[in-house]
Amino acid sequence: QVQLVESGGGLVQAGGSLRLSCAASGRTFSRTPMGWFRQALGKEQEFVAAISWSGDNTDYADSVKGRFTISRDNVKNTVYLQMNTLKPEDTAVYYCAARGGSYTSNDYYINPLHYDYWGQGTQVTISS
Repeated sequence: QVQLVESGGGLVQAGGSLRLSCAASGRTFSRTPMGWFRQALGKEQEFVAAISWSGDNTDYADSVKGRFTISRDNVKNTVYLQMNTLKPEDTAVYYCAARGGSYTSNDYYINPLHYDYWGQGTQVTISS
């Protein structure tokens, strides 16, 4: 029903910026809450950011608050993660996720168990 493809990862110096994109397809996309998660080497997956279907409600992990911005363009069927002031501890594989179904509320989810569709991930490496 929904397919997600991340892009935009790469290698960047500490203090730099990177913009990740998640291209989505499927009939439920325009009313689908979305999220970004990451998993660093040897660590558990962690929540990064979430956004409601309209884009009006967002939430962030404390570790990225003030540095990362999640946004979406429902016309282009794309969700973004703008990452600024990057730190070596941001190094991880970043995944986008979509909640199945169609929403009229501004709900969003920080628990990965609430997401039904996942992208393949994109590697982000921050050098110091």
